[in-house]
Amino acid sequence: MFLLRQNISKQHASNEAAARNAGRKANCDDSKRQMRRKPSCVESLSSVDRIRKHATKHLGFSTLSLAMRGLEEPPDELWELQELQKLNLSLNALSALPSNLGNLGNLLILNLWGNELLNLPPEIGRLGKLRVLFAHRNRLRDVPEELGRCTNLEVLSLANNQISTLPNSLSELRKLTKLNLSHNRVQHVPACVYSMRSLVFLHLANNLLENLADKIQELVNLKILIVEQNSLHALPRSLCCLTGLELLNVDFNELQSVPHEIYKLRRLEKLACHPLDKGLHIVHNPLVKPIKEVLRGGLKGLYNYLKPA
Repeated sequence: MFLLRQNISKQHASNEAAARNAGRKANCDDSKRQMRRKPSCVESLSSVDRIRKHATKHLGFSTLSLAMRGLEEPPDELWELQELQKLNLSLNALSALPSNLGNLGNLLILNLWGNELLNLPPEIGRLGKLRVLFAHRNRLRDVPEELGRCTNLEVLSLANNQISTLPNSLSELRKLTKLNLSHNRVQHVPACVYSMRSLVFLHLANNLLENLADKIQELVNLKILIVEQNSLHALPRSLCCLTGLELLNVDFNELQSVPHEIYKLRRLEKLACHPLDKGLHIVHNPLVKPIKEVLRGGLKGLYNYLKPA
């Protein structure tokens, strides 16, 4: 009898332990199911609050970076973050941006480089506070006229696209100091560029340019002009009115001579070789005598030769 009671007691204890283990397993399974149903905010960008948690304050600016996320389209909730001032969508796989981009009226900096964008939405013109737009290395063929409404733009990079011209409306970008149109399909400098009189930096390398218009002289604040790797046959005399030029790069063109007035560009202090060096870059041009020989004596020698007695 004693042994029977002992066996019954052991069996009861064993049943209780099995029940406890089964309960633990059920709770664990429930927890796993809940975790699958509720991904953490770090892993998901499916709501405004979760996206907002990725935004940071950097130097006092509301900043959000979604760079290198493999995005083919931005999350819909992004356009509700109207407090954003800096937005980085670079190095994704975006082919288009929605009209809701215009909701981000506080943006100061918009970084779109390294995507597959075919165009920019007209609503970009609603970003009235925008100062910097990076849209290089995309597949843009043109730029919307509405971009001309972004009259606070100071820096515009459209390099490495398929652009052949710019709309006249961009002549309203009177505060623009840096424009990069290199590596495009530009045959003539867009007329609007000559109205951007605050320009300090103008990059037009690797295009299809055959000439520069006399109106280049209107860019009175220009310090850096890069037109290498084009098909320029001559430089206009009016270029020599830009006495503030510190770097003029005309490498790899079809120049046979230079304007006699080039001696006026006194801030071009030397013949430069390194791409970042200030001075006159003029290698790989079919220069003819006597200019070719005179240049062997350096820029000072050229100036002395061209300057009237």
